[in-house]
Amino acid sequence: MQSETSVQDEDSRKQQFYVFVICCVAALGGFLFGFDSGVINGTVDGLQAAFNSEAAGTGFNVASMLLGCAGGAFFAGRLADRFGRRMLLIVAAVFFIVSAWGSGVSQGSFEFVIYRILGGIAVGAASVMTPAYISEVAPAAIRGRLATIQQIAIITGLFMAFVSNYVLARVAGASTAEFLGGFEAWRWMFWMELIPATIFFLALLGIPESPRFLISKGEGKKALKVLKALMAEREADQKADDIRTSLNRERTPGLSDLINGATGRVHRIVWVGIGLAVFQQLVGINVVFYYGAVLWQSVGFTESDALMINIISGAVSIAACLVTIALIDKVGRKPILWIGSVGMTVTLATVAYAFSTASIVDGSLRLSDSMGIVALLAANIYVMFFNASWGPVMWVMLGEMFPNQMRGSGLAVAGLFQWLANFGITMTFPIMLAGIGLAGAYGIYAFFALLSVFFVIRMVRETRGRELEEMAWE
Repeated sequence: MQSETSVQDEDSRKQQFYVFVICCVAALGGFLFGFDSGVINGTVDGLQAAFNSEAAGTGFNVASMLLGCAGGAFFAGRLADRFGRRMLLIVAAVFFIVSAWGSGVSQGSFEFVIYRILGGIAVGAASVMTPAYISEVAPAAIRGRLATIQQIAIITGLFMAFVSNYVLARVAGASTAEFLGGFEAWRWMFWMELIPATIFFLALLGIPESPRFLISKGEGKKALKVLKALMAEREADQKADDIRTSLNRERTPGLSDLINGATGRVHRIVWVGIGLAVFQQLVGINVVFYYGAVLWQSVGFTESDALMINIISGAVSIAACLVTIALIDKVGRKPILWIGSVGMTVTLATVAYAFSTASIVDGSLRLSDSMGIVALLAANIYVMFFNASWGPVMWVMLGEMFPNQMRGSGLAVAGLFQWLANFGITMTFPIMLAGIGLAGAYGIYAFFALLSVFFVIRMVRETRGRELEEMAWE
């Protein structure tokens, strides 16, 4: 006969496994976030050939998704306060499916941009709803590790997009060559997303709604049932009371909560959230993700080699995220951020220097063999630093740093700024490439990485181990 302790231990293991499973399902939104962001990397040549676009036009075709991301991130937080985190993720899954199909069948830039914006709305919604959902179902002691699953999912999605692009281009002969059904390989690159998007939609039907949302809507019995599946019965009862007490102190959430009524100014914590979101993009990481193939081809690598480098970068990113999972709930968020900022500053400066030594051969940039190796190593170490720090930790902090009253609104505003910064960086890269070159572009990203060091030291507060109900208004 089992002892009471062993039965409790068994129940605890089942509950932890259940929490892990539902967090992984939610994190599929992150996978699609990564896949949808990374798939464009291998399709740039195809888009240019199909739509006869120049540098600015190509930049807008690539960056158009990010306009949808900004809108999706901004409105998802507010809509989730009304309809629920899970429901918004289900809507996002439907948008992913429509976008993947439409992007592949598009016959012109306008049609393509519309479908990419729909995909962007899905990405934006998933980018803020996934960490919010995970933070609201995960115990405080392991919340950082579980929330980091989001970044692993994003990077895995990027990695699988890079692998898919590489295989399709390799089998077809080039991204612009015909593949199955007489359609070009780049179109199939978009259609591959239909598989994970459909899985995401079906899996979401089997996970519960956030207990915090349920209590906020007066559905205490449903919330308690969910909490008892996540933790011990006594803890569930106490957690339900804590959430109810926290919500009873607060009004119906709204954007006005971001303003300090006493001073008439935006709460400091909102500016910190915006700063975290914007700096994550100003270091230029998505230039590597969106334009990696173009970048490496511009200094002499073949399309096949450039796509393989993307795969290497994706594998390095996943390894870096695994390191963060092991450390984030032990070391804390803030130390990981500033160490990442220092590492990115050094590596970005190294990449900028390497590209500054390139020469023009037959109208194209060419690096020497030694500088090519330096640039390749520095770029991959930069990706490693980003994905061991700002990549996962920014999303973890945005999901947990705001008090309950302003979580939806705070995420909405931070997410909006994050995607607007992403749009600006992505849109301007082809223009900078033609104007100041790769060395100048990476020099600018290095400068912002350096600024982020001081931002973290002066502005960011540690959130490790604190319950969501304990997050302070600042």
